[in-house]
Amino acid sequence: MMKNNQDYLNILRNISKNSKSNQRKLAKNLGFSLGKLNYCLNALKNKGLVKMKNFKKNPKKINYFYTLTTKGLSEKTKLTINFMQRKMKEYEELKKEIDK
Repeated sequence: MMKNNQDYLNILRNISKNSKSNQRKLAKNLGFSLGKLNYCLNALKNKGLVKMKNFKKNPKKINYFYTLTTKGLSEKTKLTINFMQRKMKEYEELKKEIDK
């Protein structure tokens, strides 16, 4: 579950920065396969954290871009705080090892 949280945080952060990105751009930026990204985006969408919108002028209507919902912004903040707390704990443990 920890790895998924990190992946979800990375996706939420990337969408927050580049809301007009499509799946191919997001996958490339994150270093994910399209399949993995699609799986994660569907999970985030089902949790109500991400909304999909299609490009209005695209005649095929198959290209989408992604935006964070209010719940998504809140979850991104929570995941970021948890990430920072985990890293600070790791830092303190390493510092203790070095000081011995």
